[in-house]
Amino acid sequence: MQAPSKTSYDVVIVGGAMYGSSVAWWLSRNPDFDGSILVVERDPTYEFTSTSHTNSCIRQQFSNEVNIAISQFGAEFIHGFQDFMADEDAPKIVLQSYGYMYLADTPEFAGTLQELQKVQAKLGAGTKYMTAEQIKADYPFYMLDDIIGGNHNLIDEGYFDGGTIFDWWKRKARANGAEYVHNEVVAMTRNAAGTRVESVTLASGEVIACGTVANCAGPRAVVTSRMAGIEIPVEPRKRYTFIFDAETPLDRDLPLTIDPSGVHMRTEGTYYLAGCPPDDDPAVDYDDFIQDHSIWQEKVWPIVATRVPAFEAVKLINSWAGHYAFNTFDQNAIIGPHTAVENFVFVNGFSGHGFQQSPAMGRGVAEWIAYGEYRTIDLSAFGFERIETQTKFMEKAVI
Repeated sequence: MQAPSKTSYDVVIVGGAMYGSSVAWWLSRNPDFDGSILVVERDPTYEFTSTSHTNSCIRQQFSNEVNIAISQFGAEFIHGFQDFMADEDAPKIVLQSYGYMYLADTPEFAGTLQELQKVQAKLGAGTKYMTAEQIKADYPFYMLDDIIGGNHNLIDEGYFDGGTIFDWWKRKARANGAEYVHNEVVAMTRNAAGTRVESVTLASGEVIACGTVANCAGPRAVVTSRMAGIEIPVEPRKRYTFIFDAETPLDRDLPLTIDPSGVHMRTEGTYYLAGCPPDDDPAVDYDDFIQDHSIWQEKVWPIVATRVPAFEAVKLINSWAGHYAFNTFDQNAIIGPHTAVENFVFVNGFSGHGFQQSPAMGRGVAEWIAYGEYRTIDLSAFGFERIETQTKFMEKAVI
């Protein structure tokens, strides 16, 4: 455990992975913010974080306009990464735009996809609705006997190197003065009125005064919020990923295909990636990353081999289980200040949207901390108030 260099910070960020580092970097580069930043990370290896298990995909195929805008900025950030970093050593980040392919096997879902295409196209996304015949013409490797149509977007939608972005956020936040410590926040003290968190207590015993606390604890978000007496509907849910080789590789990229079964698959370099939730999807222990190998044999492989007959002969190369920070209320992020504890800020519950939303969400939270308002994309629809009033954020396109 490391002790911080000071006993008081303007901002204490709980969790230093993807979102903690995004907020820290955006805040540290803001010319209107000259406060001190402490990032507390319990596992500096990041071995079991959601960040380390991400598949780093981005899509504009959402139903809610603000989610589309968030992903559009994410694509802008990826393309302009070197400029945003303002560092000649920063690498170029490539967005491999093979697109998401949503497949519909019912008239109802096909109609929904057509409605979503109109929303997305109105905002400048390149989504196209395709009949099964049109899909087959472009991607003859699919078996589409049960498919009516699908939505596909080849512009700014696909895979990117999220790990490198995270590494540079962390590195540059430190260079800009943010302090990272290997430690753990174990308690918080509120003022007598209960309206502010006055201090956090670390596992090593230090009591750190704070101006703002940002909860960036990923799947452990509720553990952190409970220290401030706040309950949020976020829990860890397992998601399984499988990397496989095909005896007969496809002659073109496999879009990130969302099969009606819930299994998804895509090109992964010279290999292919597939994944899914379990059929029974409960909350799991925070340290439970045990892989269930039967899911590949009994669910995933039969589905990918049926949808893409060339995948009947494949070899499993690697697999892992990661955690979604799953918002059980409406599967969308909880962002911004608490309604009563005014200096406790949520950056939680992304439910699998995390990496693609991290550039815009990190920027927005940094804006709120610096200015008390959102100045680019209005993220107020993600506020905690909707949890209190039981008003769901409506998003139809949740994977």
